Amino acid sequence: MPAEKKGTDEDIMVAVGAVVLDETNRVLLVKHVEAKRGGFWFGKWICPGGKLQHGESLEEGTKREVKEETGLEIELNGKPVVFDRIVKKAGKTELHVVYIDHTAHVIRGQLKAGSDVAIARWFSQEALRSQWDELHEDTKRLLLESRVVDEDVKIIA
Repeated sequence: MPAEKKGTDEDIMVAVGAVVLDETNRVLLVKHVEAKRGGFWFGKWICPGGKLQHGESLEEGTKREVKEETGLEIELNGKPVVFDRIVKKAGKTELHVVYIDHTAHVIRGQLKAGSDVAIARWFSQEALRSQWDELHEDTKRLLLESRVVDEDVKIIA
């Protein structure tokens, strides 16, 4: 039998995550502690999420990632937003990610940064607007495409 394929630089990562809202429509964002995958997300606010594991459904993976990174249990809402990110350097693909993110609301738990997350916090509309430049470009795209915020960074969820 052939050996099981191990991760290579040519892998496409399937990432699951969520735009999590609380009862007052604040948005949950996190920052990572280490510069994984070339530091692509490091130092910027992103939605909680991560790599889908083998044998895991999209819903299972999303719930697991959010709980690992924030301590919160969530319920998914509606259909996911799907888009990709391909990062190339000197003609070589450095990173290829397919994002599959749902909107979600908290059903239980206390917010606490965990896993590889350094900070987890809630952002009000005002905080999102004032710190918009500190969000990762893919997070901005996700918030807009999920219709959680509009072009004026006004929460509309």
